[in-house]
Amino acid sequence: MTNAERALRLWVVVPCYNEAVGIGATLAALATQTDPDFFLLIVDNASTDGTRGVVEACRTVHPGLAMQCIDEPLKGTGSAADTGFRFAIRSGATHIARTDADCLPSPQWIANIKRAFREGAEFVAGVIGLRDDDHRIGRAEHASLLAVAVLMALVAPLMPHNRGPQFKTRYVMAGGGNLAVTADLYVASGGFPRIRLEDGNDDRELVNRVRRTGAAVRRDRSVVVLQSARRIKRFGVRNTLLWYWDRRYCPDEADIR
Repeated sequence: MTNAERALRLWVVVPCYNEAVGIGATLAALATQTDPDFFLLIVDNASTDGTRGVVEACRTVHPGLAMQCIDEPLKGTGSAADTGFRFAIRSGATHIARTDADCLPSPQWIANIKRAFREGAEFVAGVIGLRDDDHRIGRAEHASLLAVAVLMALVAPLMPHNRGPQFKTRYVMAGGGNLAVTADLYVASGGFPRIRLEDGNDDRELVNRVRRTGAAVRRDRSVVVLQSARRIKRFGVRNTLLWYWDRRYCPDEADIR
């Protein structure tokens, strides 16, 4: 291991709320990374089910996985993620990655994130695909989502809230289920806004805060995570897209399981 590799202390933050059914698969995916040199921090965002028990059981099932679980009572993915990132930084993390409790990181996820950082990236936005092991969707739905995702990537940089002289780097789409940032940049940018899921897009706000600093932002297609299709199954394709587009569709229950 080189000195540079020793100096890169990566933590992975996973915010979770009522994920007892699915978080075990996420933890298993993290426990089987090709590069196991990272610390896992679970942030329990006031779960009322058996999430904490599943997380604690993971210690027995995956004894080689270095991990800790902390609490954030203020509901909201932004609040939970921010608490986790700042806890990691105070604990010595030099770099922090985030995935969500309904996601399956690819086996090379950690290795590819580290490579991107070593090549000079300060913020890494990975690729998010759809899982097919929990909520199956039809081929037409899947094709529609892929087409819209490509269109959104083209249109998003042109949206008024993503443009302006305050931004020093190009816009990239980054989902909270698959991103990573240096500790120094997270602090300098202000980090995730501590908002509720229903009140705004904390992922997009983090990206734009980072862009104001002029940091090296990278879109890396080798950094891959598969996300649950449960929102699509509950909302449908149209409403799911409106949800991600400035919450133009907002259901009574945003935290679906």
